Amino acid sequence: MPALLLLLLPALVMVALLFVYPLAQSLLLAFRIEASGGWGLANFEKAFRLYGADIALTGGVTVLATALVGVLAIAVAGYLTLGENPRTLAALRWIYRWPLFIPFVVAAQLMRTFLARNGMLNNSLMAAGLIEPLQAFSMLDWRGVVITFVWKQMPFATLLIAGAMAALDRSTVESARGLGARRLRILLEIVLPQVKATVLVALVLSFVTMLSALSVPMMIIAGTPTLITVDMAWRVASYSDYGVANALGFVSFAFSGVAAWFYLRQGARQHAGA
Repeated sequence: MPALLLLLLPALVMVALLFVYPLAQSLLLAFRIEASGGWGLANFEKAFRLYGADIALTGGVTVLATALVGVLAIAVAGYLTLGENPRTLAALRWIYRWPLFIPFVVAAQLMRTFLARNGMLNNSLMAAGLIEPLQAFSMLDWRGVVITFVWKQMPFATLLIAGAMAALDRSTVESARGLGARRLRILLEIVLPQVKATVLVALVLSFVTMLSALSVPMMIIAGTPTLITVDMAWRVASYSDYGVANALGFVSFAFSGVAAWFYLRQGARQHAGA
């Protein structure tokens, strides 16, 4: 037992120094009133008064992007598992992984160029004769953030889900095919229920990753409302207002806590059912 503790000690120290201590300090600063030196909810009141719309947008954008990531990742992973066209499978395996190797900041710059009023999307639509130059539109707002999040995070979720699907016993799938079940029905009624835990892990990790992204909303959304990561950076860089910044961080932590609670609740239900 002592030898096991010695092996775990370096990892526990790193977790305590790099995660537990900063988290505890952030939570304390969120309730600390710098002007009076006391404790209270003034930072939260100011955060919701100034950035209430940003908090709502952050929750909505992140939930929407997570849902789209889940749907698309399940669809791609399902085709990789159940598809029969070798050329399509090879092309899909080659293409869908690209965003994995691109950092968020690069993805944001790519989408900024692609989704601008004079960007590649509008130029392609005009070249195809689908829109006129005066009909060109910009998606450098919350829609661009959702598109960037989904494009960047879907390969990660797909890898997890496809790996879980590939590890399943193929006998049930082949039996369903022998009985005439279509591919979509096999995916939804046979394959997906067996990998539900992995899907939840992929969605929770994607949700937390997108919630913490700073470069994407900062580079794509020019005005307001924006995401709270930008507000936190702004309060610290422009005003040295760590109280409001940490209050917004507490809100972000609460969002993450809800996602983690949902995952743990589903895991507890599955464990109890087993």
